Amino acid sequence: MLSVSTDSHFTHKIWQEQELSKMVEGGVPWPMLSDSGGRIGTLYGVYDENAGVDIRGRFLIDPDFVIQAMEVMTPPVGRNVVELIRQVQAYQHHRATGEVTPAGWRPGKTTLKPGPALVGKVWEVWDPKKEMGEG
Repeated sequence: MLSVSTDSHFTHKIWQEQELSKMVEGGVPWPMLSDSGGRIGTLYGVYDENAGVDIRGRFLIDPDFVIQAMEVMTPPVGRNVVELIRQVQAYQHHRATGEVTPAGWRPGKTTLKPGPALVGKVWEVWDPKKEMGEG
């Protein structure tokens, strides 16, 4: 996992020491890369050239370097780290087993085995209210 922004590595160091380390014990455990000039942001379509910053985006890229998911959000709305971790776990589970994960899936919950036998019968295997803790 990497984080990238147009901020300098000095700004990242201060952010890590003054903010992140107080929210996450020891700070975030992954590298924070500086994209001064927006070259990486431009490749991913999130660099705002007029403002000189990358718009907040996250990209889940598999070991084959294929983007599996992405989300781009403007600064007024924060991102959901718990949802990001859930999605990473779901993609890892699918890659390991071939099973697909329904909406809101969490480790240990019901997965689906894709194929003709499942067509028209998802409701028999997966109850969203039960699986998502609503019922």
